[in-house]
Amino acid sequence: MLTIGQRFPEFSLTGVVSNDINGAFQTFTGDSFPGQWRVVFFWPKDFTFVCPTEIAAFGRLDKEFKTRDAQVLGASTDSEFVHLAWRNSKQELRELPFPMLSDIKRELSARLGILDAEAGVAQRATFIVDPQNVIRFVYVTDLNVGRSPEEVLRVLDALQTDELCPCNWQQGEATLKAA
Repeated sequence: MLTIGQRFPEFSLTGVVSNDINGAFQTFTGDSFPGQWRVVFFWPKDFTFVCPTEIAAFGRLDKEFKTRDAQVLGASTDSEFVHLAWRNSKQELRELPFPMLSDIKRELSARLGILDAEAGVAQRATFIVDPQNVIRFVYVTDLNVGRSPEEVLRVLDALQTDELCPCNWQQGEATLKAA
């Protein structure tokens, strides 16, 4: 699995950006958000139980990520058409403010090293990528356990200080000074 300090792989994936089939799909690449931080998170499968709770939670925090100049991108190995159908059928996903990317060929998840060999889907993984395309945070949970988007936001805040941040540090608190 790719980890801290490594470059996030180049990609070109179709994302769902609206509920209208006529304008639903857009291509996104590693260059789509120049100069911005990216929070890229993967879920195993659409039309499941844990995944929509996480996706909706990231959606509720999207404005907070945007105020930190960070673009949220969600992805799974399902097709863009499955994403669109799920988005239209699930109330909490209808107004999702970030793209749902389709890694149907499993190329990005394989390059990241998060393709679950047994299940054949992306693991429940999250990456914070800095504006220079360097991975600064990796968070992976078991397929059955949802992650905390609030913790991802907290870590993004800490990373953006470019200082030493103690355990459970929150935005606005003092950072540590090396002696």
